[in-house]
Amino acid sequence: MSLEHNITEAIKTAMREKDKTALDALRAVKAQILLVKTEAKGAEVSEEQEIAILQRMIKQRKDSFEQFSAQGRTDLADVETAQTAVIEKFLPKQLTAEELETEIRSIIAETGAESMKDLGKVMGMASKTLAGKSDGKSISEMVKKLLS
Repeated sequence: MSLEHNITEAIKTAMREKDKTALDALRAVKAQILLVKTEAKGAEVSEEQEIAILQRMIKQRKDSFEQFSAQGRTDLADVETAQTAVIEKFLPKQLTAEELETEIRSIIAETGAESMKDLGKVMGMASKTLAGKSDGKSISEMVKKLLS
């Protein structure tokens, strides 16, 4: 079942439950999916694109949360946190730090990386392999830690 269908069903549920926060977050996701479909002239959105859309939206909300918190706007920061939680439900299960380290160690062994010079090679493969399972920042930090 596609993400778009799941989002549509979740929107219906949020409308029935009168959950404004969830409804706003889900409508934003649906709008992004439709935007990608429009840019691709009606082509179907791939699973990789769906994951990328969700991750981008979560990152935007986390950035907004930080800005609102820094400005003392806890009311707006709370909304961003709630919307992030709603969107995260549609991502695949996220890796724990231990699982991420294990995955990256196997990628390092597979690529034959030995030092920070090989960072790009490892990051390229890790980003593709772990897409949707972990955010780019966590992947980058772990790769740097293991290569140094």
